[in-house]
Amino acid sequence: MSELKRIAIVGTTADSILNFRKELIVSLVALGYEVFAFATDYKALDRVRVREIGAEPVDYILSRTGLNPVRDLLDMLKLVKIFKHLKPDLVFSYFSKPVIFSTLAARLAGVKTRVGMLEGLGFSFTLQPQGVSLKAAFIRNVQVLLYRLTFPFLDRMVFLNEDDYKDLVVLRKIRVKKYCILGGIGLDLARYPLSIVPTSPVRFIFVGRFLIEKGIREYLAACEMLKAQYPHVECVIIGAIDSNSPGFIGEEIERLVKKGVILCPGHVANVSDWLASSSVFILPSYREGFPRSTQEAMAIGRAVITTDVPGCKDTVFDGINGFLIPPWSADAILKKMIVFVENVDLAISMGRESHRIAQRDFSSVVVNRKLISFVVGDL
Repeated sequence: MSELKRIAIVGTTADSILNFRKELIVSLVALGYEVFAFATDYKALDRVRVREIGAEPVDYILSRTGLNPVRDLLDMLKLVKIFKHLKPDLVFSYFSKPVIFSTLAARLAGVKTRVGMLEGLGFSFTLQPQGVSLKAAFIRNVQVLLYRLTFPFLDRMVFLNEDDYKDLVVLRKIRVKKYCILGGIGLDLARYPLSIVPTSPVRFIFVGRFLIEKGIREYLAACEMLKAQYPHVECVIIGAIDSNSPGFIGEEIERLVKKGVILCPGHVANVSDWLASSSVFILPSYREGFPRSTQEAMAIGRAVITTDVPGCKDTVFDGINGFLIPPWSADAILKKMIVFVENVDLAISMGRESHRIAQRDFSSVVVNRKLISFVVGDL
């Protein structure tokens, strides 16, 4: 490159920067770009780790879930000042609110190139068994309105799956100048080596936030029914506990832990070790962008049971590396769990296929090459 170019990557938390954007940042720095990594909750150690991978951490303010338009406007104006000071050539934002407000801020600050990435459409676009609530419908309408305002200012837009693109661009006719369907955001496959599938006992594992829309309620119900028939089988749930969320079901989890139905270590740092100690991965989510947890399980070589919904269905070839099931059905989960309990060799053969697919499709080297080519474009 003839001169150094400046790229601002705008996410939400430091954790998302370090865990999900690390390989992308390393690749950009290696290509000679100066990278500014924006997050809302940096601690001293986070800043050190970001600088170690070659980027400069930048603090900014954004309410991740709030609905206060005055506050969001004021925060956006503060972001305009930061962009004017740093003078990036390109702003790349990901997640819904950063895409909306950092794109508008970048436009006001005169940033040359603006690129967004949606890693899923979120709760308001997720179908629920009881139908869409008034609150969810209101939030969805507000999001669509803001997307209509924002997307025309984006030079390029990244979707992780075809359904998200269809919902916004085809169905709701929101204009985008240029887009791509990325698929998974990529893994450092060396961190998720193939491991032998344990089959004695058979162990099922769920990894994700303990929220209703992740399908954990149906998974727990299936586990309770399964344990009544096959007491030797083990069921595990791993994830962050967010007791402030309306979709949290802590009391049910506590009951099943006490009953011996499930193991629940909560949030753990060594997710790959827990995946390696399990036989089959289960994610009965109602909707995803392109679930990273499923990619990790597949890389390690685990068969997958997941729902036939946007995002989830893009990771599984039904009957090849796992099973697709209808959403909201504990009985459907139970039936496929029993298939693996009674045919343990299937967990091994399907796990082998999962690993093969992950090696082909989920390498961060391949994914980031595609992403950088699209994001940087003619910069």
